[in-house]
Amino acid sequence: MKKPLAIALVLMTPLLGVTANAHASGSYLSDTQVNTVMAALPAPSAPGSAEDLADRAATDRAFAERSAADFNQAKQEDDFDAFAFAPVIGVDFRAEKLPHVAALFKEAETETKDAVDLSKNHWKRPRPCPPASACALHPEKAAKKSFGYPSGHASRAAVDAILLAQLFPQDADALMQHARDIGWRRVVKGVHTLQDIYAGREFGQALAIDMLASPAMQHDLAAAREELRAAGLAPKSP
Repeated sequence: MKKPLAIALVLMTPLLGVTANAHASGSYLSDTQVNTVMAALPAPSAPGSAEDLADRAATDRAFAERSAADFNQAKQEDDFDAFAFAPVIGVDFRAEKLPHVAALFKEAETETKDAVDLSKNHWKRPRPCPPASACALHPEKAAKKSFGYPSGHASRAAVDAILLAQLFPQDADALMQHARDIGWRRVVKGVHTLQDIYAGREFGQALAIDMLASPAMQHDLAAAREELRAAGLAPKSP
């Protein structure tokens, strides 16, 4: 079966070599890379347009038809990191056991959040507000939330999945699906539209591919692989 483009790019990236375009501080993305990824993101639907209204109506339906299990899981994922992918990788994939892995993902997630915040504040797309949702019941709290486009959760989940696939290539499909599920549950929770989620996935994929071109990232991935081997968590040879 032919692999989806995103997964194929993930698995071939180490073969492309690295470029010296990361900051000297050891971060994974340069300002130029972030700006380029932001510029490639299409504009969201015009406010009040038929497309915009349909997008928001889809969130209203997903929220109204939510299952208790999905909604509870969505609430648990309000704060998540790469170790939320342990159901795919295994119960021993824990931050306290893997400090090098934890540091790599903390840096990647911080840089992703910074890039997402820049893009959100550029587009300023209001979040959805389904009837009877927390937004509708507590508008004063909703007013303090960030804008909706692109979704930060979808972006960070995509980055995490792509980077984790470098460490666990045999789980690439399941990791990407787990990332998609995290994004979808933001719609179920009523805090994002599908358009926000799709944009976040594309944004996160582009950021992750740029991160993998960073010498700092490649250095940290090598350290992470060694740590996983020492912990007995490295992928088994075929």
